Amino acid sequence: MTWVTPRFSWTLGVVALLLACAPGVAFFLPLALVLAALLAIAAIADAALGPRTAQIGVERSAPEHFALGVPAELVYRVENQSTRAVRVGIVETPVRALRFETDELAGEIPARSRATLRRTAVPLSRGAGSLATLYVWWENRLGLLRRRRRIPAPQAIRIFPDLSAVERYGKLHLRNRTIESGLRRMKLRGAGTEFESLRDWTDGDAFRNIDWKATARRGKLMVAQHEVERSQNVMLLLDCGRLMTARIDGRRKLDHAVTAALSLATIAGLASDRVGLVAFAHEIIAATAPRSTRVSTARLTGLLYDLEPRFEEANYARAFTYLRHHLHKRSLIVLLTDVIDPLAQAVLLAELGSLVRRHLVLCIFMNDAAVAAALAREPETIGDAYRATVALGLSNERRTAKAILERMGALVIDVPAKALTTALIDEYLRVKRRGLL
Repeated sequence: MTWVTPRFSWTLGVVALLLACAPGVAFFLPLALVLAALLAIAAIADAALGPRTAQIGVERSAPEHFALGVPAELVYRVENQSTRAVRVGIVETPVRALRFETDELAGEIPARSRATLRRTAVPLSRGAGSLATLYVWWENRLGLLRRRRRIPAPQAIRIFPDLSAVERYGKLHLRNRTIESGLRRMKLRGAGTEFESLRDWTDGDAFRNIDWKATARRGKLMVAQHEVERSQNVMLLLDCGRLMTARIDGRRKLDHAVTAALSLATIAGLASDRVGLVAFAHEIIAATAPRSTRVSTARLTGLLYDLEPRFEEANYARAFTYLRHHLHKRSLIVLLTDVIDPLAQAVLLAELGSLVRRHLVLCIFMNDAAVAAALAREPETIGDAYRATVALGLSNERRTAKAILERMGALVIDVPAKALTTALIDEYLRVKRRGLL
């Protein structure tokens, strides 16, 4: 399809203006006629020069995997087989999950050559998506006529959580001195269940640590040293109910929770721990038993990357009952949720008591920086006062819930969403270092 360009429209507008003024100024009439004739001749020449549709080709190359919120490049390879340089523009069909920094990408392509154009796209939501039709236009140096073409270019894409926080976390074995070279094994002598070595008994060693067989063989008291068990269970319990639909820093709470959960699974896998998952809302959405291989981490990623929150109440009783029936070994249960709702708090606290007696429970909450900002600012208007009152109520509810959970024996993390992943990894390493499992 061929259409006129802004240059053609402006020229035609000048011709119309001259014709409109011609009755008052006689000179304008012949000038308008000459300009109209030149415009017609130039348009005919533009149409003859082309290039034809078959001489312009466009191919798009996009990464199959995107990371939420991380800019990625779409690459377009444009081929101009004609003998004339052209200006090419490319417009993508709008994609719900991506934000393009520029609506239209344009560039100059020399004659009989190929060029590469690049456009940045920012993923806005996790899950599966697809790129669709390309709308391409081109024009020659005269720039009066613009040829347009639709190029079907379907391509499936997948948007995963941003796990760059694991890389930003730094050299874990240097920072925390808890993971040995290769990040394969955590040790803590004097605790745990796996035998590590023998040494001579010294004053202060516990009686139960004496290895009597070694003592009999060597004729002196010997103490067995143990290390934290290599493969321990880490169970991710992910709330996908309505409370996780709220947005913090432009992302839903569930997005932050999924990123933190997968980051922890990556670190736990490096420490040889087994990682499992239960994602729930009113019903169990997804569940997998704890496994310790890298394939398990990949499976978790596949389960979580397109997980969406549901506008329904989270059924904590059903989730905890599922754990009690399927998780028999003492484990670290990481609950990622939000208990800002008083009703949800009551249900959670009632169900959590049975878990903390058998397992180590770590509750993860995300506080909203807007609440802290409202409390830190001195109210100047009635609206500010109401805002501060609501923020104070929310803050008190969270503080109360945290205190009750800690009295029950659970570990609690309540940090801003941006700090969630790092705080969770820090707490996991502290649990491993102290042998709390």
